[in-house]
Amino acid sequence: MKTINMIVNGRPVSQTVADNRLLVDFLRSDLQLTGTHVGCDTSQCGACVVHVDGKAVKSCTMFAVEADGSEVTSIEGIAEPDGTLSPVQQAFQDYHGLQCGFCTPGMVMSATALLAAHPTPSETEIREYLEGNICRCTGYHNIIKAVLAASGQDVSALPAE
Repeated sequence: MKTINMIVNGRPVSQTVADNRLLVDFLRSDLQLTGTHVGCDTSQCGACVVHVDGKAVKSCTMFAVEADGSEVTSIEGIAEPDGTLSPVQQAFQDYHGLQCGFCTPGMVMSATALLAAHPTPSETEIREYLEGNICRCTGYHNIIKAVLAASGQDVSALPAE
C-alpha cells in the first residue's frame, strides 16, 4: 500500500492504494469518475484513455502509483466548469461522432491530445493517431469529421455518411 497524491481534473487527491491498483480502477471505483471506460482489459481498445501530465495514456496499462505527483485529466475534466462542452466534445455531438458511446470518452481524450500537439492534422494523421482507439459502431467516418471540425478545418468536402 502506498499513499499517492495527484491532481485529478484540477482537484488535489490523496489516497492510499495497493501497489497494483490500475489507474483506470482508481479513477472509476475510488474517485467515482466512471466516464473512463474499461472495454477490453488488454490495452487494445482505447476506451480508457486519460491524460497524464498532458499525454494520452491508456489508464488500464498504468498503475495508480505511477501517476503519483502527476496531473490526471479524465473525460469529466475537459468540459468547462459551467458544463460547456470542450470543442472536441461539441464536434462529436455536432457531427455524430458516436453511436453507442462506449468508445467516445477514449476517442475524445485521444483527439484532444492530438489537437494539442497538432492543431490542424490531416485526415490521414487523425486516422493514424486514433489507431489505438476502437469503435465497433460508427465506421470512423463521423469521428474523423468531428476531429477535423474541432480543429477548425472545413469538413464540407468530406462525403456525407
